[in-house]
Amino acid sequence: MRKPVGNPSGKLINFNIMDMGRLAFAACFLIAVFLFVSSLAGGLDRNASLLIFAAVIGGYMAMNIGANDSANNVGPAVGAGALTLGSAIVIAIIFEASGALIAGGDVVKTIKKGIIDPALIGDTDTFIWVMMAALLSAALWVNIATISGAPVSTTHSIVGGVLGAGVAAGGLGIADWGQVQKIVASWIISPGLGGLIAATFLYTIKRTILYKKDMRSAATKVVPILIGCMGWAFSTYMVIKGLKKIDYIKQHIDFPKALLIGFIVAVLVYLVVRVIIKRRAENIKNNKQGIDALFTIPLVISAAFLSFAHGSNDVANAIGPLAAIYEAVRGGEIVAKASIPLWVMMIGSLGIVTGLALYGPKLIRTVGTEITELDKARAFCVAMAASITVIIASQLGLPVSTTHIAVGGIFGVGFLREYLNTDYNQKVGKIRRHMRVEEKKDDATIDAFIAEFDAASVAEKKLFLQDLKRKAKAEEISWWERRRVKKAYKAKLVERSMLLKIIAAWIFTVPIAAFLSAALFFMLRGIFLP
Repeated sequence: MRKPVGNPSGKLINFNIMDMGRLAFAACFLIAVFLFVSSLAGGLDRNASLLIFAAVIGGYMAMNIGANDSANNVGPAVGAGALTLGSAIVIAIIFEASGALIAGGDVVKTIKKGIIDPALIGDTDTFIWVMMAALLSAALWVNIATISGAPVSTTHSIVGGVLGAGVAAGGLGIADWGQVQKIVASWIISPGLGGLIAATFLYTIKRTILYKKDMRSAATKVVPILIGCMGWAFSTYMVIKGLKKIDYIKQHIDFPKALLIGFIVAVLVYLVVRVIIKRRAENIKNNKQGIDALFTIPLVISAAFLSFAHGSNDVANAIGPLAAIYEAVRGGEIVAKASIPLWVMMIGSLGIVTGLALYGPKLIRTVGTEITELDKARAFCVAMAASITVIIASQLGLPVSTTHIAVGGIFGVGFLREYLNTDYNQKVGKIRRHMRVEEKKDDATIDAFIAEFDAASVAEKKLFLQDLKRKAKAEEISWWERRRVKKAYKAKLVERSMLLKIIAAWIFTVPIAAFLSAALFFMLRGIFLP
């Protein structure tokens, strides 16, 4: 909470100065884009002002992608303590920019997801206005979401923008409503699948390592396998997602080959990691904190890989429409795919880096700390879910959002923790009631037995609870009383207000971006029509 203006600490003044500094730096970036493209556009015969305006909007969109979308790749690692906020931003900047410049490709689809048919747009001027309205509406919506602290899909934002302006320009028949239905379905598919996969990995870690008496011995066997699986998933993910626009990869590496490459990497990772983990396990404590430390390096690597893949793919959300406008201005043609000049790619990559550096920390904190508490094992599960879900969805032809997957994964591990904690509290409550009421034990004896119960293996706990159920007298308890007991033991480890805010932002992303885009299209057409 901000302190009043008269507060002697002066924190409010410093905060506002920092805000103004960030805003000034962002403005300087956009001014630099304006001046640079103005120098390039002098040789164009027509619509040079449209191209300059579009380039500034593209830079603004790229900054918003960096500020909002990039947080999903490093947020879990920051929340788990594997990376500091500063080091996470440095890693994200390096790998986001590298992904955009190295693997962003030299051709980009101008109409994201094929949401409209550009052939139904009458002329190039109208097409330019559609693309400009789509870019600006998407950027505005992502900016609003960032200010409110809601991670949203920039891909869905640009899809909504293209849809709204396209319908405004060409009527309802211009849209591919089948694609719209798939995108709506992805609001459930992306977070649901991400949450399920993340929860499955976390439960596996708990059952195979954290619920064992000798955690260190279990970790030396299981953790190398998990990290090997991570090597397989991330190698395959990088080939089919992060490097897919490189010509050689696109022409020669299909999905089975990508899986084979990933498997070879997984075997090598396993062989190396097994030795390292065995050596490290000798020096860690036999508790959850000791085991958690084994996931630090994998988390750092996952943050780098996810950032690289994000930069190579999502830079197209900013430069795709801009490249389309450039082609329309230069050649007077409406194209479904456009070549990407180096200066266009530079605007996209530098914009992402600028937005991430200036405004990324807000969403990184939201993703990493404000939804649920993350340790390194939980964050590892979220990273695994992000890569595996994209691999599955890409082969099934399902449109998924990496933003929705990552955030869904965080909610998945949070709700699993709620379930397991609530279940544990109920079991302990039954033990306490039984020992206090039926066996007349004192609190010290009960506490000692609970400690013994906690240290028991899963199988031993199950046997004891079965024995307790046989010995316990039948309890006459009403439905209402049972509900009150369950409520008393229920653990709430996921922030409900954040859950509702994010769901609302996801649902409204496409409609709001579409509405804004349609309004902006009519405004731009009114401005630029002679």
